Amino acid sequence: MSKTRVYQLAKELDISSKELISKLEEYDVEVTNHMSTLEDDIIEIIKELYKSGEGNMNSADDENAIGLPESISVKDFCDKIGKSVTEVMTKLVSMGVFATINQEIDFETAETLALEFDVAVKLEGAEEEEAEYGIEDFEDDPKDLKDRPPVITVMGHVDHGKTSLLDAIRETNVTAKEAGGITQHIGASEVYVDGKKIVFLDTPGHEAFTSMRARGASITDIAILVVAADDGVMPQTKEAINHAKAAGVPIIVAINKMDKPGSNPDRVKQELSEHGILVEDWGGDTISVPVSALKGEGIDNLLEMIVLAAEMQELKANPNRLGTGVVIEAKLDKSRGPVATVLVQKGNLKVGDPIVAGASFGRVRAMINDKGKNIKKANPSTAVEILGLSDVPNAGDTFNAVKSDKLARQIGEKRKAKFREANLNATTKVSLEDLFMHIQEGEVKELNIIVKADVQGSVEAVKQSLAKLSNNEVKINVIHGGVGTVTESDILLATASNAIIIGFNVRPSSAVSNMAERENVDVRIYRVIYEAIEDVQKAMKGMLDPEFREAVIGKAEVRATFKVPNIGTIAGAYVKEGKMARNAKMRLVRDGIVIFEGDVSSLKRFKDDAKEVQTGYECGIGIANYNDLREGDIIEAYIIEEIKRD
Repeated sequence: MSKTRVYQLAKELDISSKELISKLEEYDVEVTNHMSTLEDDIIEIIKELYKSGEGNMNSADDENAIGLPESISVKDFCDKIGKSVTEVMTKLVSMGVFATINQEIDFETAETLALEFDVAVKLEGAEEEEAEYGIEDFEDDPKDLKDRPPVITVMGHVDHGKTSLLDAIRETNVTAKEAGGITQHIGASEVYVDGKKIVFLDTPGHEAFTSMRARGASITDIAILVVAADDGVMPQTKEAINHAKAAGVPIIVAINKMDKPGSNPDRVKQELSEHGILVEDWGGDTISVPVSALKGEGIDNLLEMIVLAAEMQELKANPNRLGTGVVIEAKLDKSRGPVATVLVQKGNLKVGDPIVAGASFGRVRAMINDKGKNIKKANPSTAVEILGLSDVPNAGDTFNAVKSDKLARQIGEKRKAKFREANLNATTKVSLEDLFMHIQEGEVKELNIIVKADVQGSVEAVKQSLAKLSNNEVKINVIHGGVGTVTESDILLATASNAIIIGFNVRPSSAVSNMAERENVDVRIYRVIYEAIEDVQKAMKGMLDPEFREAVIGKAEVRATFKVPNIGTIAGAYVKEGKMARNAKMRLVRDGIVIFEGDVSSLKRFKDDAKEVQTGYECGIGIANYNDLREGDIIEAYIIEEIKRD
């Protein structure tokens, strides 16, 4: 068999070329420089042997293999394998590769070339580099694993009682310390049930949950979905369900406010079933517990169910290794410097340990637990605040304790360089324009879509219409649908799930639009449902025609309204962004919903007509054929641009 085919087959079987050659020798198959007519038959026999397990192949690279980067100069390659330049150049020419001594060859060419000299090589990976630097990254031996407490996140609609439930669980009153009923900082609480510890993460909502998932962090074992018995499933409840499902986290439903006169748990269960959550007493597998956070009723039962669900998951970790886990939250404290709240997932973290978190590094100077006490050591499933890092890490970054300060600094600086490089080559998100190209290249098997509209009927209509567009090559998957404007939470979910956002009669705020641009999320706003369906359909066929694009040139807020005889209502407006132009089209937005679209009939500065009015100035705006203007409305001016196609 030829050496080239040996290399190709080794790659296909995920083994080292050297190991395959030794196996071929066992079967008296000679490895030569020339192709043979018997090669295809031999390859099929070898494949069958390994499928049946007779090959007994070990996919790990030879321990003595020489590490090579993804590309290497011919001279460096000669130095690595200890061969003369003349020998290597001769072999390259015989392979049909004409390269100079300083030219780079890729790893595949280098591996085939090394095979000519009977030298085993392997690709140097980032993991190997970090392992050399001292990060412990290995699979734990099952006998070293010990039971660990479950980590719980509480999610649900605003005002359905998330904080009150945590309050009741902790039996302490934190609500009074919070501004506007919103949890102010991410921390954690430890609760004991029959001597078993449960860790609750206090999150300010789904944003933290999603941003961590967007960074690839898996922190939660169980999600508690809080639904008010008198209110039922609300928009944020649906969001919570979609976030938990997307993260693959089991859900326990806590039906709260059972003490209220209008409570109806059956209605809640019915509404949950419509969103894919079927509770146990309705024949499903989701645990539901009726509770009253206010009166403290049902809390013990909820905790018992959490313990039961955790036992079924058999959560284990090795406590006797260097600590590793996830950064839950981080901030810069004026007096204490960078402070990070971390969740230890494996091993133990001790005061004095050198540590690297994302691109930050340092030594753990102090650790504070959920009770505010200084502790010396944190085991798996323990959340602690740590001091001593060089910078503020990002929520969702992994942290690792390492063996020395020097190692921590080396890894931190190496990661910083990688992050800079990664930001320059940021991953492109799927957009409708490039959807067909991704489908053709086999990169997209599922197109995730988030639908936002002004009314629920539109959401359902779009979801049903889009579902029908799925074909053999790509499945259309509506991962979230809701009423109201596009929010930052939607952008986060789109980032985490590589989704496209489609909106109807809604307008995102400038902050949300800027965030979408920053995160490369494709947000499409439509007035007519069939246009959206057509666009997705065309995109799937590679026929989308992006020749015209709407460009928002300015936004003004209505501060007062004036009725002018024979003309109608004029808006006294303040230009907040961009400019208002006399020849622009406009739309009137009220609470994120588009009320009217039309043309500017008049634009004045005091009593004079104006062609345009810039940011920071007041003006009078008249809208053609529309008079229902109110204070607080946003007037958005836009133009239609023609895009030159490549």
